[in-house]
Amino acid sequence: MPALTGPTQIFSTDIFSSSSTPTHALGAHGATKDGREFRYCLAGASALVVGDVIQSAAVVANHVNCAVTATAVGATSIAVTPGATAGAANLYSGGYAVISTTPGLGYAYSIDRHAAISSSTEFTLYLTADSPIQVALTTNSKLDLQINPYKNVIQTPATTLTGSVVGVAVYPITAAEYGWIQTKGPGAVLVAGTPGAGLACVVPASAAGAVIVDGAAAAYNHVCYLLQTGVDAKVKAAMINIS
Repeated sequence: MPALTGPTQIFSTDIFSSSSTPTHALGAHGATKDGREFRYCLAGASALVVGDVIQSAAVVANHVNCAVTATAVGATSIAVTPGATAGAANLYSGGYAVISTTPGLGYAYSIDRHAAISSSTEFTLYLTADSPIQVALTTNSKLDLQINPYKNVIQTPATTLTGSVVGVAVYPITAAEYGWIQTKGPGAVLVAGTPGAGLACVVPASAAGAVIVDGAAAAYNHVCYLLQTGVDAKVKAAMINIS
């Protein structure tokens, strides 16, 4: 069974930095002495912008609903056939194999490693030792590949999200480097429009990386409550409340 751990204590000097090699596991939960909370991430192809709302990497459509071969209970590898899109070796390392069609429906297995993915070509997906197959898979089963939500993170797009909100940038983490993004507590967030103090704010907005006042629409993802009245295109104090 995967071990459960509490937050790592981090300091302001830690959150204002990035590095080319990881010092924590992706998604590691950190907290400062004043109670603010953070998650450890890997920036995608572009550097993060301070104050921007950050989302997980966009889903690869052809890596969802993948075919699998019969796989026994207790196995720690699965033969998977993706759709017509290639992928880098270990793109999904640290991510999840979600069984989306029965048999095995509903189980999510943590991924250890895999070779480079070729378009429409079967490859072997290796699971972590503590995440073996619980219900046997058959050729009727289907599998979704899900990248670790904190790997290759990007600015939230305007209008339509392509992943789940994971934090707010507190430092310009260099592209393809590791660092911390904030998930809870007092912070600063880019605003679109002029929401009032105390109002709930959400994404997507009319500007990439920004929040707008909650319009109570199902398509929105809650990010924060403003601590002061918003000013369009400005970063304002907010009580961040993501995860």
